[in-house]
Amino acid sequence: MSRVGRMPVKLPAGVKVTQNGNAVTVKGPKGELTQSFDPQIKVTLDKDQIVVETPQAPGYDAMHGLTRALIHNMVVGVTEGYKRSLEVEGVGYRAELQGKNLILALGFSHSVTYEAPVGISFIVDKSQRLFTIEGVDRQLVGEVAAKIRSIRPPEPYKGKGIHYQCEKVRRKAGKAGKVGSGAK
Repeated sequence: MSRVGRMPVKLPAGVKVTQNGNAVTVKGPKGELTQSFDPQIKVTLDKDQIVVETPQAPGYDAMHGLTRALIHNMVVGVTEGYKRSLEVEGVGYRAELQGKNLILALGFSHSVTYEAPVGISFIVDKSQRLFTIEGVDRQLVGEVAAKIRSIRPPEPYKGKGIHYQCEKVRRKAGKAGKVGSGAK
């Protein structure tokens, strides 16, 4: 039995959970999320918590913990939401907002426009170097952040490109003559 799966998911005030067959819908102040699960997994709704139970068949331990974690992420998403911050680094590189779309100037001959999917919003800092992706679906927020980062990932010599705010970019030394080794 999964240790994560055994823990019940506490429901904060203002969150409503409904179940239709093997689909679970969670409604909260920030939005609504629906997820379908394996029909063998039993999701029980109590007054203020959700309990996940699985059959004692092999292979269901991992599904037990996964199902509980997905339901927990749905509850956190509709109450608090998820956000991911990215930084743009490089001379002339910047991000700006045009309506709901994110416009990125990344050293290409053209600016790159990224359209916000449904449920995602962008917030750009005044410096135009830092922007945040916000939404209720944890998977969608992470996926959008990864796609935007892949447009211009950070390069190892100067660190130019898009990287997560807390990410450390591994740097390479470059040419030996520039480092100061004294070679002539």
